[in-house]
Amino acid sequence: MEVDGHLGELEYTVSGNVMSIMHTRVPPAIGGRGIAAELMKTALQAAAANQWKVRPVCSYAVTYMKRHPDQQHHLDEMLDEALDESFPASDPPSIGHSS
Repeated sequence: MEVDGHLGELEYTVSGNVMSIMHTRVPPAIGGRGIAAELMKTALQAAAANQWKVRPVCSYAVTYMKRHPDQQHHLDEMLDEALDESFPASDPPSIGHSS
């Protein structure tokens, strides 16, 4: 998604009938506008249209899916598994700014 000349991205893979959401990236210049949420909403709509289950891998995707259970098209055990994992320092949430 391009906003004000900056690109927000959601990276995913599909294996079988499972969409794994790997990363969301929103540059600080366009952060705080709900862009990552729009990217997630669009990805979940694509998953629903293709009857894919969703496996949230990145921390933002996990948090988004916890906060929006009405949009979930995933296997509950996949979300539970993602919540149990620790996310490495090299994979901070990509919205807003990094600390």
